[in-house]
Amino acid sequence: MYRLTVRQLILLSVISAVLAGGIVAIYDRYWRFALSTASTNTEITSTPIDTETPKIAKTDAFSLDEQNNIQVYDNISPGVVNITSTAYLEDFWGNEVEAQQGTGSGSIIDKKGHILTNVHVIKDAQELTVTLADKSTYKAKVIGKDPDNDLAVIKIDAPIEKLHVVPLGNSQELRIGQKVLAIGNPFGLDRTLTRGIISGLGRPLKTANGRTVDNVIQTDASINPGNSGGPLLNANGEMIGVNTAIYSPSGGSVGIGFAVPVDIAKRVIPELINYGQVLRPWLAVATRSITPQLANAIDLGVKEGLIITAVLPEGPAGRAGIRGSDRLVRRANMYHLEADVLTKVGNYPIKNEEDLYRALNNFKPTDTVQVEVYRDGQPIQITIKLEPKPKAYNR
Repeated sequence: MYRLTVRQLILLSVISAVLAGGIVAIYDRYWRFALSTASTNTEITSTPIDTETPKIAKTDAFSLDEQNNIQVYDNISPGVVNITSTAYLEDFWGNEVEAQQGTGSGSIIDKKGHILTNVHVIKDAQELTVTLADKSTYKAKVIGKDPDNDLAVIKIDAPIEKLHVVPLGNSQELRIGQKVLAIGNPFGLDRTLTRGIISGLGRPLKTANGRTVDNVIQTDASINPGNSGGPLLNANGEMIGVNTAIYSPSGGSVGIGFAVPVDIAKRVIPELINYGQVLRPWLAVATRSITPQLANAIDLGVKEGLIITAVLPEGPAGRAGIRGSDRLVRRANMYHLEADVLTKVGNYPIKNEEDLYRALNNFKPTDTVQVEVYRDGQPIQITIKLEPKPKAYNR
């Protein structure tokens, strides 16, 4: 049996004490670290995490599309004006009893103070007031009107530095889906910007005088009462149309608006400024379309065309010998009309008044044109020297 000496016992006791002290120190240090880690984890997991609302980093930069919208608005809106039209109502004794006001929009088109707008914005106005971007106001006078296209030019006398011109683009190469911007004064909220696309091209639009404007632009950019006469713009800040009408069962914007193409405006503006009207040729006749009932009841010699019901003697058709009448005569159990039936102007076939209007728009007021009429059931050719339609006959 192995026996320990006193010396060995003392050495063993010292070694045991050292080992025990080291174990206690290591345990104490590990325990404090574990507690610290547990405390940290508790703090992290106790923080609520919003998993439904993603955090979006703040930025001062705009997208390229936003930058374009802002730039177009900053550059063009100073040239868009607010037009207030006032009409005074009188009682039986001639006393003013009420003033009716309407608002619309317009675009400054030159440094002389000419403003392009719609006819229906200024119609029946006894007083016109234009408000510029800086809130200054000026009395305006009507320079010219084109009811057939619902376009008008008015003028203000303002300092040249206040006249910011809206550039005219072109409407020949527009594409469906192209971005457009509208600036106007809907419901009197001046210089409001709306954005959309070209929704359709080549739309027909009837104006207040019953004429049809062809190739009108359709857009879903919000257009409301007060936008009329304001510009429809492309991404370059060029006017491509004049906002004119909306389709709306409720009277507000439902995303279907119409603008007269700027190419029509560019064609008529010079004549409106120089002559106060668009110089269009006319025949100076009254007409009526042939209906199936008329064609079956009267021996006209033709099934389609315009019956000349009246002729102005001093007009182009009257001087050329065109006959007009609404008088029927009975011959051999058949009614005959003592009038010519217009079937062609130049090379353009005529079936209704819109055909005649469009055909004449292809000629200058001083042109000579050959027309075809049916007289006593037989076609004949007549040459007519056209002339401008007098201002008094423009509706």
